[in-house]
Amino acid sequence: MSTQPLVLVADDEPRITKLVSIALSEEGFRVVTASGGEDALAKAEEVRPDIVLLDIVMPDLDGIEVMRQLRERRPVPVILLTAKGSTADKAKGLDLGADDYIAKPFHPDELAARVRAVIRRSSGAQPGAGVIRFDDVEIDLERRMVTRSGELVQLSRTEWLLLQHLAANAGKVVLHTELLTKVWGPEYRDDLQYLRVWVSRVRRKLGAKPGEPGRIRTFQGIGYLLDVEGDATSPASGSLNEEPLVDEAPETATA
Repeated sequence: MSTQPLVLVADDEPRITKLVSIALSEEGFRVVTASGGEDALAKAEEVRPDIVLLDIVMPDLDGIEVMRQLRERRPVPVILLTAKGSTADKAKGLDLGADDYIAKPFHPDELAARVRAVIRRSSGAQPGAGVIRFDDVEIDLERRMVTRSGELVQLSRTEWLLLQHLAANAGKVVLHTELLTKVWGPEYRDDLQYLRVWVSRVRRKLGAKPGEPGRIRTFQGIGYLLDVEGDATSPASGSLNEEPLVDEAPETATA
């Protein structure tokens, strides 16, 4: 059986699916195409792709709805394709859970690079990673699930990847550069403000009140630590001065 990543491409424009199929095949990917949203859901169930590329505007089901239904069935990375290239459209798609966003027209080399990057950062936790528990929160690293008070917490893939790296190193400081590189890629390794926005969002998902760090401690100028031992209302032992917390800002955050 081939170990090459399998890409499902859904677009109602045949020239687009053909272009994407040729570009990705030349880069070593296996490609399956779908002509619309319903077809994409059927193909995804049949072939179990490693990543899905969805056109936002399709005549039967739009890309956002297809992405929602795909995520209900199993976790799968999604890149949205659209002719709309504005910042607002991009932020909306990413905030709804897309892993990346590519505006048409796009260069084939850029497309292949984006697909590789999303697959790379979407790798799961190692087997045996176990379950992390604190307060009313449970993080299951193997099943990729987070619950609070027994209720499932809805996380975007980017939020999950960030929390996964912190939880896998619970009680240890994870460097800014390490988080940025592992979750988004080496090109983001110096984008500290970008990281702060996403940490703020994860804090809220774990139950932290606005303006409070909750269980994710800040070590200013160094990194972050998921504190699963101490009191969530008091500073972590040995922590440095807290940097200013930022509010969630979906309009500026990208995956």
